[in-house]
Amino acid sequence: MSLSHDGRVVAVLGPTNTGKTHLAVERMLGHKSGMIGLPLRLLAREVYDRIVRQRGDRAVALITGEERIMPAQPTYFVCTVEAMPLTRRVDFLAVDEIQLAADPERGHVFTSRLLRARGERETMFLGSDSMLPMLRRLLPGADFLSRPRFSELSCIGERKLSRLPRRSAIVGFSANDVYAIAELVRRHRGGAAVIMGALSPRTRNAQVALYQSGEVDYLVATDAIGMGLNMDVDHVAFAGLRKFDGRSHRPLSAAELGQIAGRAGRHMNDGTFGTTANCEPLDDGIVELVTQHTFEPVRQLQWRNDSPSFSSLSALVHSLRQSPQNDTLVRSRDADDQIALEMMARQSDVVDRARGPASVRQLWDVCRIPDFVKASSDTHHRLLQRIYFHLTSQHSRLPEDWIARHVKRLDRIDGDIDTLAGRIAHIRTWTYITHRSDWLDKSRYWQERSRAVEDSLSDALHAALTQRFVDRRTAVLYRSLKEQRDLFAAVTADDDVLVEGQYVGKLRGMQFHPDAAAAGAEGRSIRAAANRVLGREVAKRAAELVDAADDSISWKDDNCLWWRSAPVARLARGHDMLHPLIDLIPVERLHGPLREQVRRRLVRWVETTVSRELAPLVRLRALTLSGPARGLAFQLVESLGVLPRQRVNSMAHELSPGDRRQLRESGVRLGYQDVFIASLLRPGKTEIRLKLWAAHHGQDEVPPAPPPGRVRIEANAKDDDVTALSGFRRVGDYAYRIDILDRLGRMAQSAVRTGPFEISHDMQSLIGSSSADVAVILRRLGYIAETDGDRELYRKNPKAKRPKKRPVRAKNRTNEHSPFAELQRLRRNS
Repeated sequence: MSLSHDGRVVAVLGPTNTGKTHLAVERMLGHKSGMIGLPLRLLAREVYDRIVRQRGDRAVALITGEERIMPAQPTYFVCTVEAMPLTRRVDFLAVDEIQLAADPERGHVFTSRLLRARGERETMFLGSDSMLPMLRRLLPGADFLSRPRFSELSCIGERKLSRLPRRSAIVGFSANDVYAIAELVRRHRGGAAVIMGALSPRTRNAQVALYQSGEVDYLVATDAIGMGLNMDVDHVAFAGLRKFDGRSHRPLSAAELGQIAGRAGRHMNDGTFGTTANCEPLDDGIVELVTQHTFEPVRQLQWRNDSPSFSSLSALVHSLRQSPQNDTLVRSRDADDQIALEMMARQSDVVDRARGPASVRQLWDVCRIPDFVKASSDTHHRLLQRIYFHLTSQHSRLPEDWIARHVKRLDRIDGDIDTLAGRIAHIRTWTYITHRSDWLDKSRYWQERSRAVEDSLSDALHAALTQRFVDRRTAVLYRSLKEQRDLFAAVTADDDVLVEGQYVGKLRGMQFHPDAAAAGAEGRSIRAAANRVLGREVAKRAAELVDAADDSISWKDDNCLWWRSAPVARLARGHDMLHPLIDLIPVERLHGPLREQVRRRLVRWVETTVSRELAPLVRLRALTLSGPARGLAFQLVESLGVLPRQRVNSMAHELSPGDRRQLRESGVRLGYQDVFIASLLRPGKTEIRLKLWAAHHGQDEVPPAPPPGRVRIEANAKDDDVTALSGFRRVGDYAYRIDILDRLGRMAQSAVRTGPFEISHDMQSLIGSSSADVAVILRRLGYIAETDGDRELYRKNPKAKRPKKRPVRAKNRTNEHSPFAELQRLRRNS
């Protein structure tokens, strides 16, 4: 389009929240055709959707670098400024945020539109008052319309993150800052939506919707929110006052601060701004400029030759380096596309292909592919070179299998936030490429394919951001607390404790385990609400436990008694092994008589369980026995049914036939190595005995019982007591079941009666091991080996220590004729 025109040129200038964009859209719809250029793809989509609702989708086209919705005969074009199709003639044309013509990175595009883009009947430039002097100079004859702000903007100074008002936008200037702030907001206020320029439009839309719906009250963003995004923000808090502009970190200008702070307040609602998160305070002079919307006028606009020469590669490079003739314009710094072109121009194989105007123009089109990833310029340049080689090859198209490999590699939704964002950046590049129908045979198919991948990744990224930075429970609780009313609490059938329908902890048994929501200042109110229902519920459960059936209580390996899937008491050392103490686990809301009733119920349960499972020990203790038998029985009970024979050998030899009979009828076996009760060696009984032993010795965990059915296990010399209690006795490197050792001893005793014997197959089968292992056991039992030719025979070791029988004292017989006998008769008769 030419600079000369007959249509009216209007500059609509003013601060944020003046309705400039709304005015431009209304003016455009008043014409038969129109085009509007917007600074952000997200804002372009917002305006597109609005016009579609009024005029239908057949009347409106959406054109951005990555998205192209083109009906057959569109009337209105909504575009990003860079993507405006200026060869189309329209009655009305508008460019929003025209002050970006001074931006070092994108400014030359806005300057080009300012100088060359015109509507046939009306052209409108929208922007800040700071552009007024420049526009008067460049657009003589233009009409100027000043728009006042609908609401007031004021500064409230510094606020801690935890003290920011609801509906606040917190602005950081790097992804790391945004993520760190969002995490803090999640902890204190339940969560925040996240807006950054690096997010895909679909992800940004979803995050904006999260905020706009009121699901979260806070928005953490980069300065991307300054470019016309319409959101219900009451307060803007700066977490920093410096930004990286692509080359260096520099302070924000007053105009930039005003553009961002101006997002606070919507239509007639006043807005506020300030600082937070240890940001340095705003200078009073800056505050006055921002609140009064008076900024330094723009003095120079960025410019780049927008009519470059394509006669040769060197001519193109030279033309892009030209300087403007107007002193109000300054040549912009080399943009990414120009840097890519100059890099390609140094490649001999590229120079060989760029020989004519068509191939030079094609190279320039390739170099203008955006680098959304911005991670490695070398990687991007290699991709551009590969694309150019394909386009200048014999087929002059991008190979479908090559595109398919790249797109397929990105079609994954696993990974963290940074991984997903990286894949989105890569697929956005391919989305841009697929919109070049002259580069691909199936352009429409690949547009849909890349868009589907981008949408899938965007949805996954939105979900990941929401999962990481939004705690819906805390957000709901915080809003309820702000309403200053009593909170409703309840306990569900699944033991979840809810306050205002939000999970705040678990009631396990009678113990309340609060969740993170019950922490901090707000947590006191949440816990107070929970306590009202917990007191009643704990009392109810305590009464249930007092009357609970025995099978509802269990004794776990942590030596605790469990009820309703939670520990309620711990066993500790009592006056003997069979009577452990029962210590209730502390419960804040369980006191007085009800607590004692619970303790007594658990004491009865343990007594009943021990009496049932270890009945032989209880019966043994009740027997009426003579001295030696009584001592043996006492020690056997104290050792829970397993006792080394050598410890009570002398007592065993003094047992009377009657005592032996009583002990045998009680299940006591006087073995060769051990005195034991065979029925207590069963797995279930062994577990109870190990639990009693652990409680008596103050062990936090019960030693594991050997696997059922095992005859031999690996020995551990440090745990001989536990091994014996488990029903095993260590012999050499292994421990064998006590009753099996006793049976082997009986087999050996039977065999030796007829003389020296060989280890039989039955002996090996009994212990499930080799003859060498049997030999070790026999030596332990007091047998020695001797060789008889090829045979190894075993006989009793004559030197083996045998227990000495205690001599039986003969009764004193008094001579019936002695004085002592006479004395005894006198005593009996007296």
